[in-house]
Amino acid sequence: MAKTAVGLFENSELADEVVRDLEASGFLRKDVRVLSEPREMAGSGLMSTPHTDFEVELTRDLAAFGVLEGDAEAYVRGVRRGGVMVFATGLGKKADTATEIMNRHGAVELEEINALRPDLPTSDEGEATPVHVPSVQIGRVRSPGSGARMFVW
Repeated sequence: MAKTAVGLFENSELADEVVRDLEASGFLRKDVRVLSEPREMAGSGLMSTPHTDFEVELTRDLAAFGVLEGDAEAYVRGVRRGGVMVFATGLGKKADTATEIMNRHGAVELEEINALRPDLPTSDEGEATPVHVPSVQIGRVRSPGSGARMFVW
């Protein structure tokens, strides 16, 4: 069964190091994908908002991949701030090796990105705070203390 390791890195230099180590460990280039926000984005029309379009599409792609909504938003915020995502797909232990490589290179914890999100005050102080019920994600494997995440296909 194929698994995909996903890691977010602070810059392209770190992502390049990860890709080199993945290839050195036996990953083929076609099994590794690197994603960052394009520097220049062509608009698709008069009302086009290329950066917003990119972020919406990335969020949709991640959701289709099985990423929880909150995590997808954190990935998008990380990419918006100049981060680079690396995806590596392999079978069995090979995918586990990819996760180890990503964590060794400092894959960003999504909790760190979420912690940077400002808490905005509300005007309705008397209203109860909505309760967030966490959703269950089938197919995601994450070891404690690691930034990289694994998705099983």
